[in-house]
Amino acid sequence: MITKRMHTAGFALALVLGCSAAWAKIPPPPPAPPMDEKAKAAADEKKAAAAAKEKAIQTAAEDKAVKNFQANMKKEGKPIPKPVAIAAAAPPKAGAAKAGAAKGEGKKK
Repeated sequence: MITKRMHTAGFALALVLGCSAAWAKIPPPPPAPPMDEKAKAAADEKKAAAAAKEKAIQTAAEDKAVKNFQANMKKEGKPIPKPVAIAAAAPPKAGAAKAGAAKGEGKKK
């Protein structure tokens, strides 16, 4: 009987400690150490090279998909649609976003 109470008390204590640990706030990560200009320029150059490589891979995949689509259309005897140029959207003005946020227009209801 006493062992059952001890097991129950131990389980309750473990549950309380587990819940308190689960709800504990995790501290934010420490700030990044400052970088010197050469290291920062090298990191930016590395990011730019990676972005260019990703863009080349994306373009190659798009070209492959278009060629596959056109080959399938040709095989089925359907007319191949001509590509249509689409103008890129203009980037939003920075002042418009700040003005909308100040009025409360950007908030969800």
